[in-house]
Amino acid sequence: MVTEKSAGVSRRNFLHAVGAGSSAGVLFATMGAMGLAPAAAAQPTSGDWTPPSGSDFSLTGRGRKTVVIVGAGPAGLASAYELQKAGYDVTVLEARHRPGGRTLTVRGGDSETDSDGVTQTARFDDGIYMNCGAGRIAQWMVTMDYLRELGVPYEVFTNANADAYLYNEKAGSRPGAPTRYRTAKADWFGYTSELLSYATDQGALDQKLTTADKDHLRDFLRSWGALQADGTYTGGNNRGFSEYPSAWNEHGTPLTGPASMSEVFGSRMGMYFPFEVNWEQSMLMFQPTGGMDAICDHFVRAIGKNNVRYNSPVTGVENTSSGVAVTYQRAHGPAKRIEADYAIVSAPAQLMRRWDTNWSPEIDAALGEFSIGSPAGKIGLQYRSRFWEDDHRIFGGITETDMDLAHIWYPSYGYGEKKGLVVGYYNTGGNARSYGAMSPAQRQARAVSQGVKIHGEKYATELESSFSISWDKVPYVEGAWAFPDTSSSGFTQLQAGEGRVFFAGDWMSEISAWQHGAFWSARYAVQALHAQVMAS
Repeated sequence: MVTEKSAGVSRRNFLHAVGAGSSAGVLFATMGAMGLAPAAAAQPTSGDWTPPSGSDFSLTGRGRKTVVIVGAGPAGLASAYELQKAGYDVTVLEARHRPGGRTLTVRGGDSETDSDGVTQTARFDDGIYMNCGAGRIAQWMVTMDYLRELGVPYEVFTNANADAYLYNEKAGSRPGAPTRYRTAKADWFGYTSELLSYATDQGALDQKLTTADKDHLRDFLRSWGALQADGTYTGGNNRGFSEYPSAWNEHGTPLTGPASMSEVFGSRMGMYFPFEVNWEQSMLMFQPTGGMDAICDHFVRAIGKNNVRYNSPVTGVENTSSGVAVTYQRAHGPAKRIEADYAIVSAPAQLMRRWDTNWSPEIDAALGEFSIGSPAGKIGLQYRSRFWEDDHRIFGGITETDMDLAHIWYPSYGYGEKKGLVVGYYNTGGNARSYGAMSPAQRQARAVSQGVKIHGEKYATELESSFSISWDKVPYVEGAWAFPDTSSSGFTQLQAGEGRVFFAGDWMSEISAWQHGAFWSARYAVQALHAQVMAS
């Protein structure tokens, strides 16, 4: 039994030792056994989440603490929300003029000024918006839990559409002749099935399959690849029609083709199909109704607008003898200093390294490992007509290309309305840097000139306005994402925090570039902070 001074170790020091090398769940279990915390069964275990509760204070006689949250992106807002629910006094400092970070939705009248001093003001109609950053949510993500908990209305985001296009210019696609996704998929599946069927018949799989196995495989391949009775692929109605069946004896006009096996494989369009079954991207996917920033707006309402300070870029974070001190700059006037018991910092890693801090060199080096700087860009093109629906029969989804615009997104909202917005490019890496170096007008011109190859002249003549973003040029963000090595010692150090400062952000998670990762990083930061409070 551990007493207050048993074996020269105080209960407080013992709990600090447990907390330093264990998860919050282990610490809570230890505290429960000592009668200092609620029952361990009610506390989080590895891979689980039980938010801190006000009863954790009342049952242990501890006082509630003050916490400064740096950054009003998803990680910062979720941290503030979970802490405030437990009774913590929170203050959120946000460098930009609005919450969300890379969860940014632009509507008509919104203005953004990039790091080069270039200002754009969106000229979109009412009800039309562009999700400049986060754009979709998989149904398994914790983001969906927050949508429901906060009461955010949501709708389906069409991530894959059989009637969207594929256009690989480097592999033979020509202007005015894009390939429907369903057609390319049918041909790739068909010829792949033919080859597998041939290999089965030739005995190449005898060492792997029994006779029954091969029969089952042939049945599957005939269906999956639309094979003929002799195992060959000659096309099928799964490729689509040039004229679809209608009434009486109008059976429809099948598409011509398919092209030869060599031509189909040479198109390299099969490289897009794994996207459909990728664990991050598989349908169904969702989006908040009216714009992705609805998530952050609902967080702010729950936290209290008076607890979130905008236009307050942080310039320093320090551990002090009694807690933390955070220095920030207001738009007008001298710098301000706020003191609190704890801090959670969810700003981009490369920004933190420019601040005045008393963190250890190891923490600074760890932040250097995970600095966010990857470029990504988007452009929103508002059109006076929804010609992609009227003329091309594409209702939502994504057209994939090998051009530098990479992807074209069709809106998953406003079906049947007169106007709409297409994301005319969503590119990353070198392509994003190239577009980012252009003026907004040049970005529009290049994106439209390439889109015309796929959709024809209406892609140019129906255009009304545009708005583009290059994330590496957004002040206080300076990049899109980082993909950390979660096995590195630096990552482990950042997870533990230093002193009374903890870190959060999608880059501090196993699933960077998603709000899901930001939310889970916030939960673990909150969990670690609360465990330290309960051990003190």
